[in-house]
Formats: sequence, C-alpha cells, structure tokens
Amino acid sequence: MLRQALLAVSRSERAERLVSTSPLTKDVVRRYVADDVGAVVSELTRGGLLVSVDHLGEEVTDRAQAEGAVHAYLDLLGRIPEGADVSVKLTALGLRLSEQTALDNAATICERAALRGITVTLDAEEHDTIPGLHSVHAMLRKEHPGVGVVVQAYLPDAHERCARLAELDGARVRLCKGAYTAAGAYTSTSDIDRSFVRCLRELMAGAAYPMVATHDPRLVEIASTLAALHGRDPSSYEHQMLYGVRPDEQRRLAALGCRMRVYVPYGSDWYPYLMRRLAERPRNLAFFLRSLLGRR
Repeated sequence: MLRQALLAVSRSERAERLVSTSPLTKDVVRRYVADDVGAVVSELTRGGLLVSVDHLGEEVTDRAQAEGAVHAYLDLLGRIPEGADVSVKLTALGLRLSEQTALDNAATICERAALRGITVTLDAEEHDTIPGLHSVHAMLRKEHPGVGVVVQAYLPDAHERCARLAELDGARVRLCKGAYTAAGAYTSTSDIDRSFVRCLRELMAGAAYPMVATHDPRLVEIASTLAALHGRDPSSYEHQMLYGVRPDEQRRLAALGCRMRVYVPYGSDWYPYLMRRLAERPRNLAFFLRSLLGRR
C-alpha cells in the first residue's frame, strides 16, 4: 500500500509543489540527481566507474516538446566521454504521440551517439508503454544493434522477454525490479526477487549482455555467482546502481574488476524520478525524511 501511495504522490502536482519548494529539499535532491552533470560524470569516471546518464523528463504532449528532448540528448552527448551510456525514456521522445515519432527521434540520438562511441539504452516506463518500448527496440536494433532495453522483473512476462532477448548475440538488457504498478504484476518482494533471479538465469546463460540493475546485496551476489557458473568473462556483463545509492559498494565492485555503471539522472524534472525511487524501495522513505530533517 505504501508503494502505491508513493506512486500516486509522484503524479500529484500539489505534492510536487510542496516538496519542490521546501528549503530543505535541494541538498537532499543533489545526493541523487546530478546538479552539474559534467562534473559528476568526470568524478565517477576518474574513480573507475562507468556511467549511464538520464536527462529527466517524460510524457511530452506535443512534437515540439519531443524535439526539445532530442536536442537535450544531443547536447548531452557532447559532454560525456566515450564508453558512457545514455538512458532514454520513449515517452519523452513522443511515444504517446505515435510509435513512429519515438522511433525516429530515438534513431537520431542513436546515430549521434554511435559517432561518439556512446551507447543508448531505452528505459522502461508504465506498463502500457512496454509493447511500444520493445517494438521500437526491435526496429532500432536493425540499424543500431548496440541499443539496449530495460526489462522490469515485477511484470509477469519478464521471464519470457528475457528468454527471447537472451538469444540475441550481444543484446544489451538492463534487468531491474521495476518502479511502477500494473494489474496482475508481482507485488511482494519475494515474488519480484524470484522473477529477477529467473530472468538473470536466462540472461547469464544466453548470448546477451546482461546489465544487472539492483542494489540488493543478495541479488548482486547471485548475479556474480551465475556469471561464474556460466563461465562469463567480467567484461561480458555489468552491475548498475543509482547515483547516490550505496556508493561504497559501487567502488568496491569496481575495485574487484567488475564493470560497474552508475545511473546518473540530471535536470529540473526530478520529482517523479525521486518519488518512484522511494516507491521502488519504500524503506528509503525513512532515510529521505531523516535527510530532510538534517539527521543523516
């Protein structure tokens, strides 16, 4: 119930105004959302960490807004290093307007990213956008085989999707638990974790490139164990964690020789992102409230 409440709050304009205008909020937000994305990316990469950068924003309502999102990503590509990744939400590129609009805009970003040696990953959103996400991904892979896609373990068809993607040589698949709700989806932590592990088994046994997006110590260990069991080289998969969450663990994994990528969000539209992170892991709510009160 807390998860659903937080997701509802993430869509509340009144709650957004209340939180966004609080004088206590700014410093807390900066812990999880990059204020100066160039400086943050430079610091992380100097520390041996990889990055995936997300320009926050979604659910555009017209083509001009979608074009604005494209231009923001093209500008970003000039400010991050080779080997970086950008995470793109298709609703920011016009998916709600038409699948073709999102495809054309994503292709523009992929083309420029390829020239810079940067990869692109299509982020997962609300459950009703998932068919469009995988349709656009399949079409983009014809010209841009390196484009990645996200699978959310809370959805009951996650295992089936991972099984199909695992057959594609080098397909970049980011597996996460998911931060939304859907009818018929897994809701208990144990069910989502079991789904996550089933998906991991498929990806680690297949030809894809798994991107294991979790902070859960147990799942991180299971991922490493499955990789070893399937004889995977450390360069054939990676761990991913959010900026500001378990930074010591991020550095530890990198020091062990693991590919460790940090998901770095930036931009003014941070409120929905932060609320979904709390919904994904409600126990973080207490930490967030303590931070607002200055008791970190």
